[in-house]
Amino acid sequence: MPQPRKQHLIDTAYRLFNEHGYHATGIDLVLAESGVSKATLYKYFRSKEELILAVLQQRHEQQIALIQRTMEQARENAEPPALAIFDALDNWFRSEAFFGCNFINASAEYAQDDDAIHQLAARHKARVQQLIEDNLGALGEDKAPLAAQLSLLVDGAIVYAHTRGDKNAAKLAKKMAARLLVG
Repeated sequence: MPQPRKQHLIDTAYRLFNEHGYHATGIDLVLAESGVSKATLYKYFRSKEELILAVLQQRHEQQIALIQRTMEQARENAEPPALAIFDALDNWFRSEAFFGCNFINASAEYAQDDDAIHQLAARHKARVQQLIEDNLGALGEDKAPLAAQLSLLVDGAIVYAHTRGDKNAAKLAKKMAARLLVG
């Protein structure tokens, strides 16, 4: 279980990164907003990049757990689990907590393939795609190409909702995904 001050730093940084971006959010702002001393910050994180990685790791765990629960609920309701991700997106887009995708934003700001932040963002997206693939059911064929197409729709819906302000992006993407699933 994380230390309360460490968790407070992660939560504060998460909010600030969403509001201002990763590069634009300086350590001094995180310290001022959190009320935590610089010594305490560096006790838990050796650098701003380590703080970003902690924020993204927490967000990764939260999102994967949410997707898994959403897909399980769909399965229990005899609905296609792979389409349930779009229902989760729809709820997210309509919430006060939607600031775009932390992983898309981080990978854009840390664009070098060998950057640890970029790599974590890529692993997150690969894990989401794997969850989709694992929940496609018995198609009897290689599910990877279909999972890639559905993953592209997920990311496209996120970017569309964020850049265009269209809260219906997930519903539109779900209709397109349903067409892909039927053939």
